[in-house]
Amino acid sequence: MKVLVLGSGLLGTTSAWFLSEAGHDVTVVDRQPAAGLETSFANGGQISVSHAEPWANPHAPMQVLRWLGREDAPLLFRLRADPDQWRWGLRFLLECLPGRTRRNIESLVTLGIYSRATLQALRAGTGIQYDHLERGILHFYTDRAAFDAGVQALAHMNDFGCGSVPTTADECVAIEPALRGARDRIVGGTFTPSDESGNAWRFTDELAKLAIARGVDFRFDTTVIALEREGDRITGVRVRNTEGETRLTADAIVVALGSYSVHLLRPLGLRIPVYPAKGYSITAKVIDPASAPEVSLTDDGYKLVFSRLGDELRVAGTAELNGWDTSINQVRCEAIVRRTRELFPDALDYAGARFWTGLRPATPGNVPIIGRTRFSNLYLNTGHGTLGWTLSCGSARVIADIVSGRRPEITIPLSGG
Repeated sequence: MKVLVLGSGLLGTTSAWFLSEAGHDVTVVDRQPAAGLETSFANGGQISVSHAEPWANPHAPMQVLRWLGREDAPLLFRLRADPDQWRWGLRFLLECLPGRTRRNIESLVTLGIYSRATLQALRAGTGIQYDHLERGILHFYTDRAAFDAGVQALAHMNDFGCGSVPTTADECVAIEPALRGARDRIVGGTFTPSDESGNAWRFTDELAKLAIARGVDFRFDTTVIALEREGDRITGVRVRNTEGETRLTADAIVVALGSYSVHLLRPLGLRIPVYPAKGYSITAKVIDPASAPEVSLTDDGYKLVFSRLGDELRVAGTAELNGWDTSINQVRCEAIVRRTRELFPDALDYAGARFWTGLRPATPGNVPIIGRTRFSNLYLNTGHGTLGWTLSCGSARVIADIVSGRRPEITIPLSGG
């Protein structure tokens, strides 16, 4: 079939790769001049099956209330006169129920394990390089109650095969010696040795090059304007580039536009529960390798992740629900710098840190939306929130199977909350 993929971020590029592998004639359309330049560009770098506990969990409502009004809060609802935000927020509260949280954890762990294995097979088959490290992820805690809750959540994740183990404060420092300066504040942690880290943008860019060599047509600097419909089919995709407006056709269309999928689908009467969760990151040069972490870390109290990417450290986190605003909030970036400096004071060139922000396409329960729509040739691969890098390869393989008329290898509910 002729397949049109809309979006060349992690989800669009991996979808194109596996669709091409399945024998389809694939074209990718993106408004940027190259692959992976928006939400996939400077994320936290973790392949983290161990992050399967969603933001929406039984402890979240009280945390959100405590964080209201704090400009540097890890999860900030910036309340707006926006019906979509309020609808999303109400569904978020529903997903905080224990039974729903457990269901969402099962979905995320199952897809995460499958996706990580798919990435490993792709890496072995292509030799793709993206500053990846296979040293696990250490999640450390500085609050006893949070640690106890984390160990409880860990038990749920391990029920579905996550493979994480609780660790003492001393064991945390033994796993990552760069934490020695914070030893007195750490109360414990959890370690997932099978998790990984790597540069998501570099992976996306390199995979796009491999896909182009295989025959996939990437059309950059091309903005998707609208989908045209007739009955239960999409008959065309209107796009605009430097030469003007034109119309593309295909046997199947996969929408992988992240948060912006919402705007494209709404005129068709398709409302998906996706809202942008604005995330931030800093990237800084390592100036003292002995003081900088090499094991990928998660700081539970500040909801930050740390990943060593070559000779740099990426620190990312926080979520701000503030519509489609992409401006950088200096207060939030400086809070990341401040916390990183507390933990690793001599490790980085903090003065030269680069700030970034991106809109993560979040569903209320964190489970992505992958699969068919009511239009016979229109498919979705979006809503991955903070786990786009973790879930990308598995999600792409699932959507390639669905488009190809094959039964996916995993059977879990993939239309998130």
